[in-house]
Amino acid sequence: MTTSPLLPVLDVQPADDALDVFTGPNLPHWRARLFGGQVLGQVAVAAGRTVGADRRLHSLHAYFLRPGDPDVAVAFSVERLRDGRSFSARRVQATQNGVPILSGITSFQTASEGLEHFEPAPDVPEPEDLRSDYEILDAVDDPRARQIGRGRHVEIRHVEPALYGSADPQRRAHQSVWFRLDAPLPGEDLLHRGALAYASDLSVLEPVLRRHGLAWSSPGTSVASLDHAMWWHRPARADEWLLYAVESPNASGARGLSTGRMYDRERRLVATVAQEGMVRVPSAG
Repeated sequence: MTTSPLLPVLDVQPADDALDVFTGPNLPHWRARLFGGQVLGQVAVAAGRTVGADRRLHSLHAYFLRPGDPDVAVAFSVERLRDGRSFSARRVQATQNGVPILSGITSFQTASEGLEHFEPAPDVPEPEDLRSDYEILDAVDDPRARQIGRGRHVEIRHVEPALYGSADPQRRAHQSVWFRLDAPLPGEDLLHRGALAYASDLSVLEPVLRRHGLAWSSPGTSVASLDHAMWWHRPARADEWLLYAVESPNASGARGLSTGRMYDRERRLVATVAQEGMVRVPSAG
C-alpha cells in the first residue's frame, strides 16, 4: 500500500548536533517558496516530540515571518516553556540558514473530562457526491491554476465552485470543502494533527477571493499567509474525509481574515482555524 509522501516531511527527526532541534525534508512547491502549511505541520510535530505521549496537541499560534526557500532545510528549535500538571507549552522557531521564517507557540494537554458542545456542521453533500478537484484541474487551461492544485498530496472536493481557473459568480464569503490525504498516513495521533495543520492552510483564504470575484489565476493577484491559529478539539485521521467549512468576516488594508471549522464524517467538530493573510490585487496597489 502506498504511503502518503507527507509522512517523511511531517515526521521531523532530531538534528545531530543540538538538543531539541529537529529537521525534515521539504515538499517541492510550484512557487519559489515553501508552502506555509508544511512548516505549520512540522512545527506542530517538532513541539510534540518534546512532550510526553500522554499529552496531545490542542493549540498552535504562529506568525509567518519570511518566505521559506524550498531548496534549504528548515531547522525547528523547540524551547520548553512550561510543563504543568495538565498542560505543556512550547515555543518553536523555524529557521533557514540561521534566519527565522516562522515563530510559533504550541500547547499540549493530558486527557481530561469536562463540558461538551460544538457548533453543528453545515448541511452539505457527501464527498462521494462531489467532483474531485483533480478532475477539475484536468480541464483548466491556465497552467498556473493547474500548478496550484498539484503536488499537495491532499484531495479536495469543493461544495461551491472551485476557484482555480474562474471566479465564483455569487461572490459569497463562505465555502465548504471535503479533504483527505490522497494516500494513507501511518503513525501516531501527533502526525495526523500535524497533517491537519498542513491541510488547514490549503484553502483557508479562498472565501476572501470568492467574496471579491477573484480566482487563484486572476492576473496580478498575490496571496500569502501572515499568521495562523489552530485548535484541535477531538482526534481525527487526516487520511479520512473531513469537512472544512470556512468563512471570511473581513478584508481590509490588503489583508483578509478567514475562520474555519473541521468536522469528521460523523459531523463532530475536530478543529477550529483562524488565519489572516495578505491579499493584494492590481486595483488595490
